Formats: sequence, structure tokens, C-alpha cells
Amino acid sequence: MICATIEEFAAALPATGALAGLDLGTKTIGVAVSDGFRSVATPLSTIRRQKFTLDAEALLKITSERAICGLVLGLPMNMDGSEGPRCQSTRAFARNLEKLTPLPIAFWDERLSTVAAERAMLEADLSRKQRAERIDHVAAGFILQGALDRLGYLGRAE
Repeated sequence: MICATIEEFAAALPATGALAGLDLGTKTIGVAVSDGFRSVATPLSTIRRQKFTLDAEALLKITSERAICGLVLGLPMNMDGSEGPRCQSTRAFARNLEKLTPLPIAFWDERLSTVAAERAMLEADLSRKQRAERIDHVAAGFILQGALDRLGYLGRAE
């Protein structure tokens, strides 16, 4: 089920349970997961993209192993807020994934998540090679944390 808003996503989720955040790139998919109380996002791994069926199989294996109850996909909006070809590709990926899993799927504006991830890794004094190996799943962590913070706010506002 693809949710149109984060509020709709929140309503579709059980009270507790881990979420996964995805940073979809053309060559890789960064994956981050949350704790069961949805307070902290942790970068997990990077999946090398092959074809959709293999990518989906790898993602669904993670959701099964970690008892994930919802997916947050980073939506690569343009800086002016418009949607370009990468957004269309992400939405198509979500539509295809929706056919394979009952998990609710939400989108989260990922503008500057890679920049924030790069900056955090520079501050941690990681080498260029270490940054290249981790950038995608660290960016997924920033995407997921943004969504978790919003979900937490929505929960307090009720």
C-alpha cells in the first residue's frame, strides 16, 4: 500500500515495530532500519542493484529478517520542489514493490540527505574509500530519521 502522505502512513502502521528507509540510486540501494519504538535510524547495508526482481528479493529478505512493518523511500525532489525523472523512477519502483509486499510504503523528501551523510562522514574522519562504501546506507539513515522524527511529532500531536 503506497501512502500519499506521512499521516496516512502513520495511520497504516501498527503502534510499534521497526521501519526501513531506502535511498534508491541507479547503481545501489542504501538501507537503514529503525528500532522497534521508531526513535533511532541506523544505517544497515547497501544493495548493489541488478534487476528489479533481485533487488526486491534482497529488500524483502531484510524486511522479513528484521520484522519491518513499513518502508520509507527517499524521494529525490529537485531543489525547487518539483519532481524530475529520478522521482518518477522511485515512484515506479514503489509501485512494483507494492505488488510484492503488504507493507505500507511512504515517500520522504530526500533533498540534501546525501550532502548531510557526506558531511557527517567527513566529520567522523572517514577516508574517501570508507565514505564511498557507506554513503548510500548512511543517506538512507538520514532519510529514515527525518521520517521517524515526523512520525514521532504526529504521535505527540494527537
